[in-house]
Amino acid sequence: MRALVIQHEQPTPGGYVHQWLHERGADQDIYRIDVEERVVDPCDYHLIVSLGSEFPAFDDSVPWLAKEKRLLLDAAEADVPVLGICFGGQLLARVLGGRSYRGEVAEIGWLPVRSKDRSLLSEGPWFQWHFDTFTVPPGAHLMADSSAGPQAFSIGRSVGVQFHPEVTPEIMDAWVEVYRHELDQEGVDPDLLLKETYERADETRAAAWRLFDGFLGRTRRVREAVRGG
Repeated sequence: MRALVIQHEQPTPGGYVHQWLHERGADQDIYRIDVEERVVDPCDYHLIVSLGSEFPAFDDSVPWLAKEKRLLLDAAEADVPVLGICFGGQLLARVLGGRSYRGEVAEIGWLPVRSKDRSLLSEGPWFQWHFDTFTVPPGAHLMADSSAGPQAFSIGRSVGVQFHPEVTPEIMDAWVEVYRHELDQEGVDPDLLLKETYERADETRAAAWRLFDGFLGRTRRVREAVRGG
């Protein structure tokens, strides 16, 4: 299995995504789309993961955004499954006909979601750190939501989520340091956030694996259903 993992800046690595792909024997191509000049062909991969970003998925002034929009659209047209995480989920929804925009409320912390498909994802709590939201694209199935908006959707062999199943305690350490100003703006205690992250590490890793394995199983089931007519 060959996987493309799209990373948008240094502080937002794949975390549990990389660990899970390694355990599943995948060959990983980490694509720093913000600094690399190369253009990749989605057909060279069995699946694509688009990670989070500090940038909005609706801001077309971001220098690399047009390149990723084209990549995700090409992937959809070639039936290459995509797992979009936070920014990645918002952008996936946008290129498939949904809308990404600034939300009415921010979500930061370990928060539950209302899951409509517990076979693929639990109700959490999942880690959230976002100010933007999205509408699900036409033809998509809403898998989870919260009072802030959609939390997960599936369309074809692809899945987009608003939360961060990839986050590890080490990633959280870095985010608290780099993005401390956002926590201060929202009145979030960084020490309590880190404490909860470390306390939940085992259960959140297990929940992430169930989600990732469910996504991988979905890509195979949908393909087999299409082939079978």
